[in-house]
Amino acid sequence: MGSIHKTPYFFRSKPLFGLDIGKSSLKVVQLAQIEAKQPTKKVKDNTQNPYELKLIGYGTASFDPAAIVDGVIVQPEVIAKAAQELFKKQLIGDITTSQVALSIPSYRTFTRSIELPVLQPRERTEAVRLEAEQYIPMPLDEMYLDYTVITETTEAMTVLAVAVPRDIVDSYLQLTALMGLEAVLVESTMSAVGRMFSHDIQSDVTSVVIDFGTMSSDISIYDHGILTTGTVEGGGQVFTNAIEKKLAVSASEAAIIKTKYGLGLSKRQKEIQTALDPTLQRIVKEVKRLERYYNERYGADRPIQQVITLGGGGNMPGLSDYLTSELRLAARTCDLWNYVDLSGLQPPSTIDRSMYATAMGLALAPPTGVFK
Repeated sequence: MGSIHKTPYFFRSKPLFGLDIGKSSLKVVQLAQIEAKQPTKKVKDNTQNPYELKLIGYGTASFDPAAIVDGVIVQPEVIAKAAQELFKKQLIGDITTSQVALSIPSYRTFTRSIELPVLQPRERTEAVRLEAEQYIPMPLDEMYLDYTVITETTEAMTVLAVAVPRDIVDSYLQLTALMGLEAVLVESTMSAVGRMFSHDIQSDVTSVVIDFGTMSSDISIYDHGILTTGTVEGGGQVFTNAIEKKLAVSASEAAIIKTKYGLGLSKRQKEIQTALDPTLQRIVKEVKRLERYYNERYGADRPIQQVITLGGGGNMPGLSDYLTSELRLAARTCDLWNYVDLSGLQPPSTIDRSMYATAMGLALAPPTGVFK
């Protein structure tokens, strides 16, 4: 997997890389945080962040989608083979570590914000477990459960609880063991995306973040951390399939039309919008639902100000204009590559840049551990 015994770069701790496993492809990214001569952005406490990001390596590879069934990796050897080919022949740059952070698709997780009184950590863990039993439709002994404190006052706290089926997490750990990797972090894709977005220069305002996956889109409200989430059926491949059917073109032609024209001005703009509108309206409806929830619970002092799109379908032409019109919020694509020192390496194409969002967020993670 590359020359993992190279001289280390400017890491403040032992490095790791991000591994994002999708429906039929995997993405890897390794970044370093290095001291910068000039600060790159302000963080939430208004002090200057003295670091910038340095690219070590990245790449993507495809595999047979039959290797994953309902989120469980059932053929780890298939994905391991694709990864090894990537490490040997297709990387841009290098992967210099065997420590890896992984993400579980958000649609396979159960996420909920929970209100609690101020408790000690041991009492808090038990309280989260008791609350989780009320909303998770599976026995908790079949789940890994973890949580993050979102807000805390002298009287109460809000935590974001995340539960994932054990068979899914265990299958990911089996894969990393097969590849000779050490898994140091497993989290939901939205957690990774939120971490990535935190490096954006406008991440200090409350935002709707939409991560367009292959078959579904994850939506969250972000305010110095993820406050609430939702998932909607419909992603990049769903857009392609809809264009293929409506315009009576081949799958490859539909993919080209989506990435080249999308919802932008073209001779077939009206047909394309008609094809995509049912999926886009499901996304708009879910955004409005989460927006109402946020406004009721948090929004009096910090109203939502923008919509951020990312992921494989997040940079489709005309998408930002569509969302701006439907949601009455400024919408744009977040491109973390703008904040990365490429170190002379070839950057991904304009079309491919957004699909590395989750892997980049994983690459920025501290090695804190797997789901409990």
